[in-house]
Amino acid sequence: MNTLVDDLRSALDPVRVRTGPSELSLYRRDASNMEGSASVVCLPQTTAEVQACVRIARRHGVPFVPRGSGTGLSGGAVPLDGAVVIATSKMDQILRVDQLNRLAWVQPGLLNLDLSNRLHHLGLHFAPDPSSQQTCSIGGNVANNSGGPHCLAEGVTASHVLAVQVVLPDGSITMLGGEEPEPAGYDLRGVFVGSEGMLGIATEVCVRLTQNPPGVKTMLMDFASVEDGAATVSGIIAAGMVPAAVEMMDQLCLQAVEAYIHADLPVDSAAALLVEVVGLPNGLEADVERIVAIAQTHRVKTVRVAQDDDERALLWKGRKSAFGAIARIKPNYYLHDTVVPRSKLPEVLAKVYEIASRYELQVLNVFHAGDGNLHPLLVYDAREIGASERVHLAGQEIVRVSVEAGGVLSGEHGIGLEKRDYMPLMFSEIDLAAQQALRCAFDPAGLANPGKVLPSPASCGDIHSVPEGVWI
Repeated sequence: MNTLVDDLRSALDPVRVRTGPSELSLYRRDASNMEGSASVVCLPQTTAEVQACVRIARRHGVPFVPRGSGTGLSGGAVPLDGAVVIATSKMDQILRVDQLNRLAWVQPGLLNLDLSNRLHHLGLHFAPDPSSQQTCSIGGNVANNSGGPHCLAEGVTASHVLAVQVVLPDGSITMLGGEEPEPAGYDLRGVFVGSEGMLGIATEVCVRLTQNPPGVKTMLMDFASVEDGAATVSGIIAAGMVPAAVEMMDQLCLQAVEAYIHADLPVDSAAALLVEVVGLPNGLEADVERIVAIAQTHRVKTVRVAQDDDERALLWKGRKSAFGAIARIKPNYYLHDTVVPRSKLPEVLAKVYEIASRYELQVLNVFHAGDGNLHPLLVYDAREIGASERVHLAGQEIVRVSVEAGGVLSGEHGIGLEKRDYMPLMFSEIDLAAQQALRCAFDPAGLANPGKVLPSPASCGDIHSVPEGVWI
């Protein structure tokens, strides 16, 4: 281990190679409730330094884990078995902006919201907007194919990444994708986005930029039942409308957020929808009228339309601060990220409430209702005996009922460690072997973020572990 650290310090400024107990403790976990162990933390500033870190780790046969801001919720950046953590947080520059073609080259440590703020004077922004956008990095967005409230209409990160410069697990550097509309060859950019650090480390990202909308209308509508709110969502989509965002918060969430931001939220209602439409100003009033009419057929109680940018920002602050506001209820939470068909929202939500009640837990629901991306937050106090165990058992049931309803394991948080062992709920043995074969094509040595996503993966050299019918 001393030799490994010495080699890393010869490649980087020694102050950016950390082995102190406080640093190793800090980097042993991400924003999930899982933790591992790191042997050393590296803070490279250039592609060449990332390459050097990977090559040194490979030479010593030590696994490495890429890390952005550490905001991931599925354990994807948790280092296992004393891995080398390669944190890209110091690689935070905008390298080039092409306003005409609406693209920018950025480093992976650049924060999501910083990118949009620095482009605002050009009338452009980066569309994916996770709730953690003030602190999450572009590299992390790429690793997890992150989404956000406004991805209902705009699409998730994969729709906004044109190219990625990558340090591959063998230490070589390659470019996946390109600025041209149809780069030659296989879509390896598409393979890399969402690969959770298993296929290499992004060091430069070419992102697609989106024009700021000329007009915005934001509505808050509340309902006496969650079912009425969910039915309104389905009604809006069925009417052929795709708003910029459709978010839902249940009563417990509304109460927690209101106590924090004091926005006069409808805390006596069972659920509220935050709906936003964008476009030409003259057409927005008609969109609002259509959506309100649909909500009225589902017994909407009140409709509040933000009157200015300040009120709109306050309503969005309520939605995006929900996870932090729950600390007023309990000190800990476990957040899931399943997706179910919109038509199954009322059914699955009812089961979520029943599961939480059975395990004597409180659950807040705040989620991307437009695309059925659920985010049930199980709130608890980890100091209570047996609380953590009950939370994890309830979480397992929530995942199972979501998949049984025709849903999927994750919408935007990734699989990581959290849902790794649930993969067989969705994928057959042949499916998983095919995914493992792809992973091995990039990383035959199995050193890039091992132990994530795929359950009990066989060694890349173990051809006998691959079921008949799978080509490698």
